[in-house]
Formats: sequence, C-alpha cells, structure tokens
Amino acid sequence: MVGLDQYLDTAVRAARKGAEVLSKNLGRLAEGDIVSKDQFDFVTRVDRQSEEAVIAEIKKAYPAHRILAEETLKDAPGGFRWIIDPLDGTTNYIHGYPAFSVSVALENDGQVVAGAVLDPLRDELFTATKGGGAYLNGRAMKVAPFRGLERALITTGFPFRSKQMLDHYLLAFKAIFLKVSGIRRSGSAALDFAHLAAGRCDGFFELGLSPWDIAAGSLLITEAGGQITDFGGGGGYLETGNVVAGVPEVYESLVRDVQGVFKGIIDR
Repeated sequence: MVGLDQYLDTAVRAARKGAEVLSKNLGRLAEGDIVSKDQFDFVTRVDRQSEEAVIAEIKKAYPAHRILAEETLKDAPGGFRWIIDPLDGTTNYIHGYPAFSVSVALENDGQVVAGAVLDPLRDELFTATKGGGAYLNGRAMKVAPFRGLERALITTGFPFRSKQMLDHYLLAFKAIFLKVSGIRRSGSAALDFAHLAAGRCDGFFELGLSPWDIAAGSLLITEAGGQITDFGGGGGYLETGNVVAGVPEVYESLVRDVQGVFKGIIDR
C-alpha cells in the first residue's frame, strides 16, 4: 500500500519539474507566447509547458490516477485525483513580478491528503500530508501566534473573476481594513496560503478562486494549525472558490465580517 509520504514525494518531484520550466523561461516571453482568456486572465506557453511537465511526472508514477489541471485535463472527482496549478501568478510572471508558484495536490475521494507549493525564486518548498504536519524546506511550520487583531496582517485577492461582486468585496475589505495592521495582495493565492501556514501573515479572504488555486494550500493551513472554510463557514471552498482562512482567532473575525456583507448573496 502506498503511503502519503510517497504520494508527497511525487508531488514534490512534479512541482520541481514545473518550476524548472518557469525558471528557464522567466523574462523570455515573446508577445506571441501570451494569450488573453479575458481582460484579467492570461495563459502563456510556459503555463502549458509547465503543466505538461508536472502531469508527465505524475503519470509516470500513477498512470491510473485522475487529474484536474488548470490548462488541460479536467477529470471529475472520485478516487485519487491530482489537482495542479502549473503557474499560480501568471500575470506576475508575465511582468517579471517575483510572486508566482507551482501548486500540486492529491485528493482521495474529495479529501486533500498531500500537497506541495513551490516558490522557485526563493527556493522555498511548502509541503503537507494529512495528519503528518506541514513543512517549509523540511522544517516543521506553524501558523503565527495570535497577537491581537490590531497587529494582524491579512492577505487577499481582488475579485477579477467575480467582478459583479466588487462592491460587496470592497465593503468586506473596508470592514477588515479598519481592524487590522495591514492588507497585502501578492497575486498568487497558493503563496498566500503557504505564507499563512508559515506564520508570515495571519489571515486570508478571497472569492472566485479555482480548485487548483486552493487545494495544496488548504492542507498546508490546516496541518499548520490554521482554519480554512468557505464564506458560510463550511468545507465547500474547493467547489465554491470562496475562501476565508487564518489563525483561529483571526479567522473568526474575518468570517464574521465576510458573512456580514455576503450573507444571503454568497452563503458558501
């Protein structure tokens, strides 16, 4: 029987294969390498090449497993399914802005059991297995201790995929902004989740994410002692794409603020 550590080893190898593609091509994109999905969403040949490299590594180890990937394969849930973001932070990558990552997770019957997020520029590898803890470059990591809301640093993402919710998002942003020490937006949700798990920030909220943005990072957070839910406080964030996460005390404040704005509009 294959253990979770073996699955994680595959996730790490696959993430490193994708990261090699990203590092090799950084700063070398031509205009023809970039395709606009819509005004705020882009895909490059590097996204596709990274995804191919990640999938090839996984298929080499587990050819029968399902795969859900941002650019190509869209296998349905059930049994073992790998959830892949070959380049989280494509817009950053296009501009040379140093915040992007590769995210690889494995779920079993809908539950994420192993995950890796790799930041190739900082050579930081964030990993977790269900029940096995969370690690940064092999060293155990935990969410930050609670120091009071007035000292909390929050990360977020703007609702480019849910523009009809912008006014409501800004109301939630304001409610949170007035209570905390700062709010940051990196452009890579997977890195935001990893940094939360590593104790570098204290909370996170965003709507309209995709499963590949969330899967690996969600396990990092829970295994590091944090909380993560959908806007309603439930576990449906992979389906809804709406996420609130944080150090437990910060999470409780964030989810109240989010529900105060979105209740009856977005309940999950």
